[in-house]
Amino acid sequence: MATAVQPDYETIIIGAGVAGIYQIKRLVDLGIHATVLEAAPDLGGTWYNNRYPGARFDSESYTYGYSFSKELLAEWHWKEHFSAQPENLRYLNFVADRLDLRRHMQFGCRVEAARFDSDNDLWRLRVSDGRELSCRFLILAVGLLSVPTLPRIPGREDFRGRAFHTFDWPHEPLDLAGKRVAVLGTGATAIQLIPEVAKKAAQLTVFQRRPNWAAPLNNRPISEEEMDGIRARYDEIFATCDRSPYGFVHEPDRRGFREVSREERIALWDRLYDEPGFAIWLANFLEIFSDEEANAELSAYLANRIRQRVKDPVLAEKLIPRDHGFGVQRVPMESGYFEAYNRDNVRLVDISETPIERITERGIRTTEGESEFDIIVYATGFDAITGAYDHIDIRGTDGEALRDKWRDGPSTFVGMMIHGFPNLLMPNGPQSGSASTNYPRGIEVGVDWCTRLIEYMRAHGHLRAEPTREAEERWAAHVAEMYQKLLMRKAKSWFTGYNSNIEGHEAGRIRYFIYNGGMPKYRKIIQGIAHMGYEGVVFDGAGNPAGTTTSPAQAAGMASS
Repeated sequence: MATAVQPDYETIIIGAGVAGIYQIKRLVDLGIHATVLEAAPDLGGTWYNNRYPGARFDSESYTYGYSFSKELLAEWHWKEHFSAQPENLRYLNFVADRLDLRRHMQFGCRVEAARFDSDNDLWRLRVSDGRELSCRFLILAVGLLSVPTLPRIPGREDFRGRAFHTFDWPHEPLDLAGKRVAVLGTGATAIQLIPEVAKKAAQLTVFQRRPNWAAPLNNRPISEEEMDGIRARYDEIFATCDRSPYGFVHEPDRRGFREVSREERIALWDRLYDEPGFAIWLANFLEIFSDEEANAELSAYLANRIRQRVKDPVLAEKLIPRDHGFGVQRVPMESGYFEAYNRDNVRLVDISETPIERITERGIRTTEGESEFDIIVYATGFDAITGAYDHIDIRGTDGEALRDKWRDGPSTFVGMMIHGFPNLLMPNGPQSGSASTNYPRGIEVGVDWCTRLIEYMRAHGHLRAEPTREAEERWAAHVAEMYQKLLMRKAKSWFTGYNSNIEGHEAGRIRYFIYNGGMPKYRKIIQGIAHMGYEGVVFDGAGNPAGTTTSPAQAAGMASS
């Protein structure tokens, strides 16, 4: 693409995680001069940083790996149905090394600011190492859960022992033997962590703000013979993921909830509870996501399963959520989580009853008194979806900061472009299908769409692409409409922008962070937009007469025509 001002790179990708690795691969294959800037010392994204005991996939390993290369699928042997962090990081390194992608990556490079230069249709970046770089396209592959949040509790700096967020778990071995450990939080990360710490620590105290539903992961090893069978079925496995609303091998039960007797429903739930992975959540009746009565019946079933697994009946009741039903927010998967509370060395502190007053030099003080600890672990969640974007000073055509545009919640065009921020692409952005699906299945769709847009622009000599305000508003309305159909709209979840550790993100107005229409519908919509010459997108600042007429539903229809 000829231009008076040549940028340093045609494309810069921020982030060398699952999305960034596939994105650079697609660009390199097209001969595009591109690089990846990664703040961490090496690639891997979430699997580089999250090294806490118990960290592992909650989607089947063989559905999490990339699907784009038959050679990679043939060469890699997953060792477990739900692979642990060390193996996951080895896998991503295997992919990058096998495809010779490292030479296109720069590590220890934190992007501090990005400003769009309207005069030259370029992005100008300021990097933490002092460099200023320019590019035609800026692709943000920054991750959905990559900015940890610490609790707003006074005294955190006073503690004289070791304290860290799970995201910053030490990379060197940490000996927990004989240690008094506190874990703050009982979300998805803590539910993986707590059983592992309980096995090693002399004393574990869990501080719970609100309980979460959880279901058994039912993990097990994969033998050589079983892996051979998986390789032979990869086409079938990925086809099932493509049909599934959320990109997993679990497809919903299409029978009507009330068409099935109570006895049959219980029999189904007994079977699903003992199956691996998200079966009890995603292979269930569709009504559990939208029907209050159906969800309440399933929630009562799950509550009874918790009571069966926790010996102390009073404690069991404290572990059962009362403020939301099962499956209306992402379900944590666990391995012995509830049984951990049966151990003599594990204690639960319900801070709704005995609030934390402060962190002290020696430990944690609640309204009942002070407890001393050697280690405090903050499993207190993330500034989800938009946090990583907010940490970069991104400014568009009128100088507006993206964090200001998104102050009350993100607004995007199909989750991958933003009005006022030309040539900024987000294969896994807020309100995209990638944010609500089996992650690699979603990012492959997003990366491919972004890449084809760049190909289209190169083929037609375009230097600049930006969605119209109207197209962005239509997408925002469609995303909001999808929320109204589901019980999720009531949940205190990062799916709805809730995080009590972030000022302004407490319970209140919903932020529409993810696309809830399901991956098949999302895929049809974005394919339809591309089929119509990227309707809703303005190229080179010119008008797009057709860009304000087509709804997401019409775009989906075009895709399937």
